Amino acid sequence: MDFKPILPFEPVSTNEWPAGTHFTSQIKWDGVRMLLYFDGSTTKLINRRANDRTLQYPELTNPQAFCSAKSVILDGEIIALSDGKPSFYEIMKRDSARKSSTVTRAMQQVSITYMVFDILYLNGDWLLHLSLKERQNRLASIIKPNHLVQPVTNHDDMKALFAIVEQHELEGIVIKDLTSSYVINGKDKRWLKKKIFKDLYAVVSGVTYRGNIVNSLLLGLYDDQGQLWYIGHAGTGKLTVKDWQHVTDLVQSMTTQERPFINQPERSKEAVWITPQLVVKVSFMEWTNNKTLRHPSIQSFMKMDVSLCNFNQN
Repeated sequence: MDFKPILPFEPVSTNEWPAGTHFTSQIKWDGVRMLLYFDGSTTKLINRRANDRTLQYPELTNPQAFCSAKSVILDGEIIALSDGKPSFYEIMKRDSARKSSTVTRAMQQVSITYMVFDILYLNGDWLLHLSLKERQNRLASIIKPNHLVQPVTNHDDMKALFAIVEQHELEGIVIKDLTSSYVINGKDKRWLKKKIFKDLYAVVSGVTYRGNIVNSLLLGLYDDQGQLWYIGHAGTGKLTVKDWQHVTDLVQSMTTQERPFINQPERSKEAVWITPQLVVKVSFMEWTNNKTLRHPSIQSFMKMDVSLCNFNQN
C-alpha cells in the first residue's frame, strides 16, 4: 500500500436540521482527527493536515490487537478523557510530544482511545465509492473493540442526541448521510457538524493590526475586585469589512500606554492597548485550563456599560 497521506472528508458547519431518513448522527469527539494506515507490516498514523503522528501514539501501532484486516486505512478521532469527558487539552499533551522520552512520560500521564468512524481501504480494495452504511458494515466486521479502540455509534434521533450532548457539555454532533461516498479532501453538506457554543459579553482592552486595519480584539472580564483579566483574542465572527473599519476608527481615541489587563496576554508584543470602553458579544466553545476562551467568535460590538463584563455572567 502507498503511504501517501490522504486529506480526509470534512463536515460542513450547520445550525439547521437536515430532513430525510437517510441521515444518522454521531457524537463529535473532542480530540485529534487521525487516519491509521496498515499495510500488513507497517503502521502509520497521519493527522488531518497530513502530518505524521506515529511517534506520539505507539499504542496504536499494532492493529492486529484490535483489527482483523490484513491491510486497512481507518478514519477516526483520538481522544483523552478528563473527569469522564473528552478533553482537547489532555490530548494535546500527547499530540505535542516530539521526542521519544517526552512521549513515554505523556503516555504515563494521559491514556487515549481511538474512536473509529470510517474505513477507506480494506485488504487491497478501496472503499471510497461505497455508501457510508456499507463502509460502516465493513468496519464493524473487522474491528475488535477494546479499551484502546472503539467504533463510533450511530443515533437515529439527531435532536435527542444533541440534547444529551448539550446536557453533558460535550463538543457537539456530526450528522452524516448514510448514502454518502467518501471524498478525499472533500467537504460538503452530506456530512454536517453542529457544535455547542456559549456566549458572554467581554470588554476590549487591546487590538492587533494587519496593515492599517484592526484584525483582532484582546478580550477581558472583571473579577469581584474590579481587576481586568485577559481571557483571549478573537478575529473571526460576524463583523464585516465595514465593521472592522469602524472599529479601527473607533479605537483611535481609546489608545493608552498602560496595559489594562492584570495578567499578560499572549499577544502583548503585537498589541495596542486601549481603555476599556468597547464591549463585544462573543460566542465560544469552552473555558480552557488557562482560563481563556476556546474558539471565540465575535457576534456584535457596542459602546455600553462595561459592568456587564464580569466573570459572574458564567
